[in-house]
Amino acid sequence: MVVLNKIYTRTGDQGATRLASGEQVSKADLRVEAYGAVDEANACLGLARLHTQGDAELDAALGRIQNELFDLGADLATPPREGETNVLRMVQSQVDRLERELDALNEHLPPLASFILPGGTPAAANLHLARTVVRRAERAAVRLAQSGAEVSPSAIRYLNRLSDYLFVAARYANDRGASEVFWVSGATR
Repeated sequence: MVVLNKIYTRTGDQGATRLASGEQVSKADLRVEAYGAVDEANACLGLARLHTQGDAELDAALGRIQNELFDLGADLATPPREGETNVLRMVQSQVDRLERELDALNEHLPPLASFILPGGTPAAANLHLARTVVRRAERAAVRLAQSGAEVSPSAIRYLNRLSDYLFVAARYANDRGASEVFWVSGATR
């Protein structure tokens, strides 16, 4: 269990922070950017859940995902080390479960006939916002990996699948597709 007795440390006053490993890095570090975007996505899901409480199954799934986003943040905040044990890492089974749940939600939806604008119900609008922040987190994790840093492949796959899940969840939260807002190409020309 994590125990925080003091919230401020003053190390951030000079633009530094510490990774879960204890290593001090710049707050502009790619690893900090990646887990920071994951934290922001989690906050967006918290907003969405204010509007999903009437759907026990969807709300429970989003609650589990919020917990997994803390796991994902811990994964990204902990650079891999040779011979590590007992380090929290994302696993493929979490990605697989997201796929199954995405497919189950999608079964309740009509086929897409157009691109969808973020909006509709409050739950759907917030889920779309969370989806875009997850995409940013995914881009940050990919940049981190492309910089030569080790990143758990399951972490990147989870982010990719989560954005897909949130797109389908937003459609589902839009009255099973009935309240979707469709893009009309060239409508204002």
